[in-house]
This record gives sequence, C-alpha cells and structure tokens, in this order.
Amino acid sequence: MKKVTQFVWNNFKNDARLHRECSALSEVGYDVHMVALKDPKFPDLPSLEIRNKDQQSEYNVHRINFYPWLLEAYRQDKTTFLIVVGGVTSVVSVALFYRSIMLLSTFLMLLIASVASFKKRFIRKWFINLDRSIRMAFTGYKMNADIYQSNDLNTLIQGVICSKFRLKPRPLIYDSHEVQTDRTGYNKNIVKVMESNLLRFVDVMMVENHTRAAHNEELYGFYPYTLYNYSEYYNIEDKEAIDIHAEVGIDEDEKILLYQGGLQAGRGLHNLINAMPYVDEGILVFIGDGKLKDELKQQVVDMGLQQKVKFIGRVDYKDLARYTKNAYVGFQVLQNICFNHYSASSNKLFEYLMADVPVIASDLPEIRKVFNQYNVGELVNPDDPQSIAQAINKIVQDETMHASYVEGAKQAKHVYNWNNEKEKLYDVYRHAEDVHVKSFISALQ
Repeated sequence: MKKVTQFVWNNFKNDARLHRECSALSEVGYDVHMVALKDPKFPDLPSLEIRNKDQQSEYNVHRINFYPWLLEAYRQDKTTFLIVVGGVTSVVSVALFYRSIMLLSTFLMLLIASVASFKKRFIRKWFINLDRSIRMAFTGYKMNADIYQSNDLNTLIQGVICSKFRLKPRPLIYDSHEVQTDRTGYNKNIVKVMESNLLRFVDVMMVENHTRAAHNEELYGFYPYTLYNYSEYYNIEDKEAIDIHAEVGIDEDEKILLYQGGLQAGRGLHNLINAMPYVDEGILVFIGDGKLKDELKQQVVDMGLQQKVKFIGRVDYKDLARYTKNAYVGFQVLQNICFNHYSASSNKLFEYLMADVPVIASDLPEIRKVFNQYNVGELVNPDDPQSIAQAINKIVQDETMHASYVEGAKQAKHVYNWNNEKEKLYDVYRHAEDVHVKSFISALQ
C-alpha cells in the first residue's frame, strides 16, 4: 500500500474538495494522510482525526498547532506564562550579571528588540507562518510517504522539502486551487517568482479548469492537468431536508433564495442585498461565515430588510445538501475583480445543480460553458442589483420556467459530478509516478 501525504493551509474541517480527493485515493488503496492546521477557533478539532473510519475510503488528518509553542503557551495561560518567563529572565539576568556586564547588556538589548519587533504585525505574521511551514514540513517528512501533494502555493515549499530533499526523492504533485499570480490581497510579482522557482521541483501540476490551464501555459510554458471541483453525485430526494423556514423564522410557503459559501469580498453579496427591494417574492438566506458577515448584517439593518434577508452560520459540509434542498434558486454571483474570479468554475454552482436547484450566476467563461450546454438558470451582471432582481423575478414568477431549470439541473449533474471526475485524479497519480521514475533514471545515466 503506497502512502500519500498531502498538505493544506487550513483546519480541514469543511474542505469538501480535498475530502473528496483523499477519500477517492483511499478507495483505490492509497494510505492517505493530510497535514493541516489546528485552528484555535475550533478547539474541538482533534490533532489526529480518522475520517471515514472503518470504511474503504478511510484516511488520516494530522493537525499541527496554529501558533509556535511559546505563543500557544501564552494564549492558553497568560498569567502562568508571564510568571515563568519573568522568572527565567531574572535567573538568566542574575547569572549574566555575575559573569559579565557586557553579556547582560547584550541579553537585555536582544530581549527588548525581540519584543519590540514582534509587536509589528508584519514581522509577527511572517514569523508565525514560517514556524507553521517548518512544523508542517517536519511532520510530513517523518511520514516518509511514497507520494507528496501540496495544495496551493502556501504549502508548496513543504512539499518540495519532504519530497526532494532526500537521498531517494519522491514524486510531488501540486494542486493549485486558485490562480496564485492573480488574486486579491496578494503581490503578483512576488507570487510569480515564488511559484515559478518552486515549479521546477514539481512532477505534476493540477488546476481547476481549462481556462486556468491555458493561463498557466501562457505564464510557465506548460499545460497542467485539470481537475474540476464537482460535487459527489447523489439523489437529492434521498436527503432529509433541514427546515430552513423554521430555523430563520419565516412562513413555510416563502421561497428560499439561497447563497451558500464564504461571506467574502468580491462575491457580489452586497449587490444581492441591494437587489432585494426590487424582488417581488422570496427570502434571501445566507449560509456561511466570513469577514463580511457583520458588514452584511448591518447593511440589512440600514436598508430595513430584516424581513427579507436572513443569516445562518457555517454548517458542516456533510449537512450542506440538506440545507440546499430547501432552495428555490441558488446564487453564485462572483465579481470580475481579478483573473482568479474571472476564471472560476465555482464549486457552489455544482452544489446547487446536484440538489436540482436553478442557479442565478455571473456571466463568466467557465460558468457560461455550463449554461450553454444545459438550461439551468439565468446569467447576470453581478455588479448590477437590478439585473439580479430581474432574474429572480423571472424564475419565481414563472413556474414553467422554474420547472425547466430544475430539469436542466437534473440532466447537468449526470455530467458534472465527482464520480466521473475522480478518474482524472487517478490518472494524475499514475502519471506522477511515471514521470518521477523516468526523471530519476535519467539522472542516474
């Protein structure tokens, strides 16, 4: 049984994409281990977790502490930490005083400089991220896996260290879920330099779709594998619905206009709310969490839309379909603010389709491909609230149109599902081993 170790820069609580990948690899006989982060926001998440226990798709999750051990000790018990550190500092200072005033002065200056520099957010964040990366790499290296996979650029260096810094190097797969060189909040030039240099160590690269693969070819001169983020196939009628109407306190006959996903900038969420005064029927429900949550709630209050817009927090991915089943229509209104958004194929789109829910979505290339092939909903301008409202009104007021979109979703999900797509993942792993063996033999010749 070949061992696979993957790295991901999150707590791996609701990462449905990687859960599907790990389960699929385990199903065909790989011994799969995921190295993730132990986020203090979720204290109940164990350091070692066995997913799908006693099933054919069983795999292991190893979570490393979110903070360096000194910061972790301070966070858990500040008083005890300060007493211990103060005591140690005093003992060291007294010892150095009797040894040399110069040594004592140097020690105190270094201590003060360290504390002062650590108060700067950039330095503190850089140090914490470096420490996490080192501990992730150390954990992965000890596993001595046959194949390593890095998910996104922030874990690629860990994969390089674990797979290539050995007497007998191992295959390395790079699964880039985003367009790393063109995302909001990232320095494009620095990211491109990092990624281009680390790609030299990668045996096989995967990206989410063909639009991104073509972009990668323009940047780096090769066309990577594509692995679409489709949902697992299921019959929504087999899922027992969780009653959203009761949960948010609305009448049972109200039509649910559902957004599920991260509450983050660039996803058209403010415009969804701005569209609601023009909507004749339906209640907008947000399911998820994120940085914009409080801001969106305040917008609802400011616009007096408390009866037309409701919020539900983050839900476990295992239960998500039971919520989605309630929806009359689903939204994926990404705004074209960067190439990462422009090129997205959007897993939320496929989650709605799998639940037989018509979709109102942004008119972007990968999304448009689905809409051109199947009659599943309406494409809109995500920057225009009235465009969104018109699409909503068309669907909720025309039962025949809604029924045709439901039928289109039922057809589309037989094509756009993980049960079909995971065969590509197996091809990637076979190819990674073949490429690695050939390159190793060439190096020996």
